[in-house]
Amino acid sequence: MTTLLEHIQAPAGTGRPITDPATGDEVGRVPDATIADLAAAIETARAAQPRWAALGDAKRVERLNAAADAIEAKAEELAVLLSREQGKPLNGPNARFEVGACAAWLRAATTPDVSPEVIVDDGQVRAEIHYRPLGVVGAIGPWNWPMMISVWQLAPNLRMGNTVVMKPSEYTPLSVLALAQVINTALPDGVLTVVPGGREVGEALAAHTGIAKIMFTGSIATGQAIIRSSAETVKRVTMELGGNDAGIVLDDADPAAIAEGLFWGAFINTGQTCAALKRLYVPDTLYDAVCEELAKLAATTPMGVGLAEENVLGPIQNRKQYDIVASLVQEARRSGAKVLVGGDPDPDAVGNFYPATIVAEIDNDNALVAQEQFGPALPIIRYSSLDQAIAWANGLDVGLGASVWSPSPQRARDVALQLQAGTVWVNEHGAIDPRVPFGGSKSSGYGVEFGREGLLECSQAVSVKGSAGSFV
Repeated sequence: MTTLLEHIQAPAGTGRPITDPATGDEVGRVPDATIADLAAAIETARAAQPRWAALGDAKRVERLNAAADAIEAKAEELAVLLSREQGKPLNGPNARFEVGACAAWLRAATTPDVSPEVIVDDGQVRAEIHYRPLGVVGAIGPWNWPMMISVWQLAPNLRMGNTVVMKPSEYTPLSVLALAQVINTALPDGVLTVVPGGREVGEALAAHTGIAKIMFTGSIATGQAIIRSSAETVKRVTMELGGNDAGIVLDDADPAAIAEGLFWGAFINTGQTCAALKRLYVPDTLYDAVCEELAKLAATTPMGVGLAEENVLGPIQNRKQYDIVASLVQEARRSGAKVLVGGDPDPDAVGNFYPATIVAEIDNDNALVAQEQFGPALPIIRYSSLDQAIAWANGLDVGLGASVWSPSPQRARDVALQLQAGTVWVNEHGAIDPRVPFGGSKSSGYGVEFGREGLLECSQAVSVKGSAGSFV
């Protein structure tokens, strides 16, 4: 029986090799698409879109639920490929979790009601809003959660009658190609196409006049370039860009009770998550205890090759990101910060393994705090007054997520409403929910995903208005 990998990869001797960040072994070879390939994919998607829209909402929902069933039927094969290509372990909140989330998010996109709304009907005037497809949507995804974020992008667009052309990260294209191969067993031809390629393919997708909207998850710099391109072609955009999420522990918290939530808020996917906890503010009275609890977890949580069932932390996906994390921790140590655990990777180790690292006694303006590290290193900053902690948390020009940790619901809510972020969690961090809109503030982007609000951002709102009785 042909495996998914055999079906999607380039023939022997062609394409580009993709290597396992844990072992250095070749996973497979990806066919590198050209600008001409992209143009052909967009034309195919444009031809398929009217037929897909004409199916109607109920039939599209049926196809998306069938796609979720197909993912579940291939879940283990998808998880193994994801683990080998991205590096994340099978277990914990990692590869099997991500594949499961793909099916769950597909189903979640089918549940909100997007029927036309009557917004005025006063006996003299009647007005309705109808939600129509945009056309072809371009999606550009990242390497940290390549399958799950692809579904975040494609599911709402397919539900709303758009067709989708996706450009995955150059680091993790095989995962996305395999996912699309499975999803496409439930879709008509041309509705979903993946075009793997380099930066030039992404730039061409963002600039193409046949693309009505771009959805992008990735760096602020790349997002800014896409936004500039969208101005030329008046595209709609949804931007989920970089974050540097702050967490604030209040002085009534129990360090032992919150330690595990803090740890996984920061170290989920080995810290390679846009909305992970990346800087933690702790009051003087609890500082030593919180540091001690987190250091114990960092020292004892197993890290290693993803296919080994015991591991729940894996390598950093690529060497470029590894070097960023290593440099930031090294500079923090040189500046006088205290590395409680980690910070000393084995120079002879195979793979991009950087140990889970807790850094204490660090200044708020240190680069490890002020820059998004996007890896397994958490700085813990001491504060004396809550107002100071809130000011520090709000002091950067990013605002994807934030969190507050306290057993007092009212105190936590009061602080949460002072934080400048698209989402503020209480006694958890990064716990996204397909029913709850998610998006950034400040330089972390704009537009929202998930829930009814996310679906409507993938549509054109059409107002139909007339005198009462002139239409029904």
